[in-house]
Amino acid sequence: MEVVWARAPVTAREVCDRMTGAEERAYTTIMTTMDRLHRKGLLVREKDGLAWRYAPALGKVEFEKALADGLAAEILQAHGEVALSAFVDAAAEVDEGLLDQLARLIAQRRKGRA
Repeated sequence: MEVVWARAPVTAREVCDRMTGAEERAYTTIMTTMDRLHRKGLLVREKDGLAWRYAPALGKVEFEKALADGLAAEILQAHGEVALSAFVDAAAEVDEGLLDQLARLIAQRRKGRA
């Protein structure tokens, strides 16, 4: 997704050529992954000759928010109050200022419902 966000629209070959890291990735693996991301609605595509040219369906910030929303909902449904408590503890360990931000977000949400 990083390559697609940075260089869209791109083909699977272009993504494969841009991939870096300790392990070499096969073109067919990249092509299959991009097709799956398209079927999940994360990439849009259009035909360009024999290849598909892909672009992101969501911006990076929108994607990260949707991912975080989904993970948070799953964790809270599975573990309820324990998960909520753990989240608050983790926020405090990372940065005490996050607790203030959390309080502001809660107040905004409650104000929006009123």
